[in-house]
Amino acid sequence: MGGRRPRTGHEWKVLAEACETLREGLPDLVDEYLRRLAEHSPTYGRVIPYDQHWQEAEEAIRIGVAAISAPRASPRRDLEHAEWLGRHRAQQGLPLDLLVHAYRQAGRLVWDALLEATSAKQPERLAVLMQSATMVWSAVDEQADTVSEAYRATELELRRRTDERLQALLDALLEGRQSPELTARAAAGLDLPEHGRYAVVVLRLERRDGREPFHRLIQGTGMRFVWRMRADCEVGVVAMDADAGLDALADLLAVGCPGPGGVSPVVEGLAELGRARRLAELALRTCPPDATEIARLDRRMPTALVVSQPDLAGRLVSDVFGALLSLDPADRAVLLETLDAWLDCEGSAGRAAGRLYCHRNTVFNRLRRLEQLTGRALSRPRDLTEMTLALDAHRLSPG
Repeated sequence: MGGRRPRTGHEWKVLAEACETLREGLPDLVDEYLRRLAEHSPTYGRVIPYDQHWQEAEEAIRIGVAAISAPRASPRRDLEHAEWLGRHRAQQGLPLDLLVHAYRQAGRLVWDALLEATSAKQPERLAVLMQSATMVWSAVDEQADTVSEAYRATELELRRRTDERLQALLDALLEGRQSPELTARAAAGLDLPEHGRYAVVVLRLERRDGREPFHRLIQGTGMRFVWRMRADCEVGVVAMDADAGLDALADLLAVGCPGPGGVSPVVEGLAELGRARRLAELALRTCPPDATEIARLDRRMPTALVVSQPDLAGRLVSDVFGALLSLDPADRAVLLETLDAWLDCEGSAGRAAGRLYCHRNTVFNRLRRLEQLTGRALSRPRDLTEMTLALDAHRLSPG
């Protein structure tokens, strides 16, 4: 509670003597101080043990009273102590408004005690003492500002550490690490049930174009999202109510995300998140580079099998499309585009022709040529399966 306002020698003497009188009754002053705080809020007693609070209050008031009568050039121990106490109370979890109230209550109590001590012993000095009021309350304001700044800085640091700890727990689960201790800590820290219905979403970020992060845009009834940013994607853990399903999740993602993205099947419990993340990434790999859709693994199983075995996929493309691959790239692209459209249109040449802006006979001619080049017939189920998988493998191959 020390200030740096210039004081006359007489003023300083009056203030110093009043402070000395105050030190003699310091224990009673601390008792009264803690009583007033307890009346103001029971939170003080819940957060700070009484004996500890008494000792810290006694030290703070003693330092503050000493600062009032200290020479102007002396170190500001009151501000150093305020900084320490701000950090300490943030670590204890005392709300900031109660901490600031405590400082101002201490200032009020000390000032009233100074006035009372002077009035009782030498009332003629009361007017001189009143000249120190501005200096004292300016010092209380400085202490309150210092304690607030230290508290906020510590609170931010604690929040950062907590976030890092929770992110580390989430990363461990998504990497597939399993232990009862890990899942229990993650469940408590993330406020998620250890056993429940979960899905994992992986969203590619390469085409965000400065848009808002996806997790700020996606909200769904019956689902809770916990997101983890990575260098090239966002990974979302979705806690799903009993009534929520993958259809609702995929629809929600399709509205809120530009894609592409992959969605895992539902797994049971936090311990399964590593497997779910791998399956979501596999679903994402079934999306071509220019795709914008959200791919569900349970709807892409054949394609997922192809992309999960790149060596076999390359062999399949060579075996099925061998002669086709030697064509002029533009000619080859037309034939593969026709096959893709025909498959998307469920084998309807008329609908495929509408999509490709050509005559249906043109579609038939191109498909017939494909059959000749591949030695396979689209009317035979096994041949059709091979050509479908080879088309997926060709579209999704890195080259």
